[in-house]
Amino acid sequence: MFTGIVEELGEVTAVENLGDSSRFRLRGPVVTENARHGDSIAVNGVCLTVVESRDGEFTADVMAETLDRSSLGALGAGSRVNLERPMALGGRLGGHIVQGHVDGTGTIVERTPSEHWEIVKISLPAALTRYVVEKGSITVDGVSLTVVDAGTDHFTISLIPTTLALTTLGIKEPGDPVNLEVDVIAKYVERLLTPAQRAQAEESAR
Repeated sequence: MFTGIVEELGEVTAVENLGDSSRFRLRGPVVTENARHGDSIAVNGVCLTVVESRDGEFTADVMAETLDRSSLGALGAGSRVNLERPMALGGRLGGHIVQGHVDGTGTIVERTPSEHWEIVKISLPAALTRYVVEKGSITVDGVSLTVVDAGTDHFTISLIPTTLALTTLGIKEPGDPVNLEVDVIAKYVERLLTPAQRAQAEESAR
């Protein structure tokens, strides 16, 4: 479980293609401080399992499913990434409930700089539109953010100087892909309501 509050701007140091998977080596002195084999670390919002950790770096195996559903496949040596360790039980929930399970990818459409912040427009897959609402929460590359505007095929976010300086969202350009994770509570509510809605529809059709 994560909060979407990025702890460190890390870097991919190596990517080994293993055919149906890839092994990543990443540098992150903060998140690897006490990391051990089997621990979880979110990389651009994707929950990965630590295979090995030493000297401020860790390795993680990324399966085909993750490569297909996220933007991690586009990363190479030198790519900057957002890193976050799991939330400590009893700690402050600074962002929102984030699982590190990417629901899809979007693309940076445009950036509109202002004096003290920046508005970023991101494309939104049709399958995720119903989960994104104005003033709701969404995770973009592992960063917990508030939706400013929710359209049918896009949404916008407002980035403060801290987010621009300390995460990859400050260096992403139009055309760059981003990982998206919508609010898991919305998905659970939808799942729970679906049988009742279906039963009501069938009753009305009789």
